[in-house]
Amino acid sequence: MPLWLQWTLIIAGILAIALLVGFIIRQSRTLQESRKREAKTQAFQKERRESMVESIRVLAMAVEADQMEYSEACLRIKGLLDHVAPELLEQTPFRVFQEVHDLLQHMPTHRARQETDGRFVEKMDRERLAVEEAHADAIRRAATAIRHHPF
Repeated sequence: MPLWLQWTLIIAGILAIALLVGFIIRQSRTLQESRKREAKTQAFQKERRESMVESIRVLAMAVEADQMEYSEACLRIKGLLDHVAPELLEQTPFRVFQEVHDLLQHMPTHRARQETDGRFVEKMDRERLAVEEAHADAIRRAATAIRHHPF
């Protein structure tokens, strides 16, 4: 084999090795950045979940201390449990949050409530209070249980 061909092949081999090393380094950096992003995302999700669990506990304490309406607490706790532990909504005693939500979800809230006729709002309030009264004991028991539940 001629000397010039040997040197050409050696240079081509070194060039191929250099390109492969560059590719490996670039892939390694991409992988590290991806791992950092994943770790950051997991930390954010963990913090968000802990915040939701804390909100559930605060709402439960408010129910236990009669500091908020049971219907509002049920709607809020149900919404938070949908993200934190939706399987709890199918278990006793937590099922009451889902039941009250289902009974009240058709009622207007916020701006829609303000724009609704006053007599209709009064009728809805009476219905809401009747639901609260019918489920009051179960709601209090569920609030105590959810406050002590290990998430």
